[in-house]
Amino acid sequence: MALIHGAYTAMITPMLSNGDVDYEGFKKNVMFQLEQGIDGLLPLGTSGETPTLDEDEEEKLLDIIFPLVKDFNKKNGKDVKVMVGAGSNNTRDAVRYCQRAKDFGADFALVVTPYYNKPSDEGIFRHFEAVSKVGIPVVVYNIQGRTGKNISTALLQRIVELPNIVGVKEASGNINQMMEVIEKIKLSKPDFAVMSGDDGLTLPLMAAGGDGVISVVTNMIPGLMGQLVHECEKGNFAEARKLHYRLQPFFRAAFVDGNPTCIKYAMNVKGLAAGSVRLPLAEPTDAAKKIIEDAIKSCNL
Repeated sequence: MALIHGAYTAMITPMLSNGDVDYEGFKKNVMFQLEQGIDGLLPLGTSGETPTLDEDEEEKLLDIIFPLVKDFNKKNGKDVKVMVGAGSNNTRDAVRYCQRAKDFGADFALVVTPYYNKPSDEGIFRHFEAVSKVGIPVVVYNIQGRTGKNISTALLQRIVELPNIVGVKEASGNINQMMEVIEKIKLSKPDFAVMSGDDGLTLPLMAAGGDGVISVVTNMIPGLMGQLVHECEKGNFAEARKLHYRLQPFFRAAFVDGNPTCIKYAMNVKGLAAGSVRLPLAEPTDAAKKIIEDAIKSCNL
């Protein structure tokens, strides 16, 4: 089994009505995740609105999550992991964020493809070469829709030969590319984790040999999504398929008008700490809200 596996939550950052970070709400969300049996938590990812967080806000969130997870693991004999978002389109900042994650005691750092700059394959390789030297296990985050650049399997093959590269969060949306990563990398490196970055592709990716999901919908339904992933891990694909199709409307609704705008709205509907989003994100349209509300009802959430 790969070093990273199961269901991880790409955590939202709850906000108060005045736009400040809701730190008490964040604590409640962390405990909700832990009590629902999540395998890992990812603060400071895209779903956490990190482009609009100040660094002192980010560090306060890290100050909260690590003691809570450590105490929970100790009291319950668990091993919930913490992966910290550490990406930037400035390589020096990405190195600094990886060092911060390491200093806080994170198990892994998630490093996204440098965005906006649109570097060449060589530039991307050197970016990951730089962060790999920090000494924390690094997960490559491939999401062309947000970065403008796809990490091809050939490029990923180069990157995984660097030290401390332990997995990929695959959000290319291309199941054929994901299977190619398994074929050309994971089959010869079983410890290398291939995690879905799309909730709706979790089942097919795991059926093809992937290791789990770094999920958005687990912010609200960690138990159900965790069950789907764990059924896959046990090879119970008939049971996993039932959950997959039950949750399909919610997978779609959670992204109908952007992320994390939609999952935050869904969490607000269910009374979980979420609140508003920060500009340039805006709350979902009325039409999107209805789709989200209908999905919550139809999926019996």
